[in-house]
Amino acid sequence: MKFIEKPDEEILKIANPIWDNLVDSSNRKDYVDFSRHFSQEMLKGANEIDISNQWEKSDLLTSLSTQREFLGCLRRDKFVTVLWKQGSDKVQGDHLGRLVLADEEGEVKIFGATIY
Repeated sequence: MKFIEKPDEEILKIANPIWDNLVDSSNRKDYVDFSRHFSQEMLKGANEIDISNQWEKSDLLTSLSTQREFLGCLRRDKFVTVLWKQGSDKVQGDHLGRLVLADEEGEVKIFGATIY
């Protein structure tokens, strides 16, 4: 079964550990660990200097809570976008966590990741 055809529950089994890693490594400002699931395309656009600058400018990106609420999956073309209501230990309010995943050479990789 293609990744995009999997039910939400199966996608979450894959997405949750990837998101956990992004949250943990972002809080620690560890680019090597943060980028380990990036697709080749994502690696080109999210280099260490750019990501480090984002960490320095945003308290949110370095204070993400481990608590979150799954909102749903969106499927388009070959991509699955997983959405969470994401919390922060420093920045009040709810934030939207967005993780875009797709198959790349037989492995699920990150094609986009954002916090709003």
